[in-house]
Amino acid sequence: MNLIERAREFLHQRRNAYKRLFHYENRDAQVVLEDLAKFCRAHESTFNPDERTHALLEGRKEVWLRLQQHLNMTEEELWLLYSRKG
Repeated sequence: MNLIERAREFLHQRRNAYKRLFHYENRDAQVVLEDLAKFCRAHESTFNPDERTHALLEGRKEVWLRLQQHLNMTEEELWLLYSRKG
């Protein structure tokens, strides 16, 4: 298996792990996702005039976006996203 195939397989396994852990029919998973959405400011601005606070809030939002990428993007979309980051 070459390096690209191994990377794609790793991404496939990781995406599946996210989907198993946060399965939409699992009520506990939904409670956790709802809590994380609030904590990470998923649906609101992270702007804060204090630069340190703003950086903290941006970091939280980045975690939320990663969760959403793995839960909602196709494997091909994820591959394109992560393979471009190099």
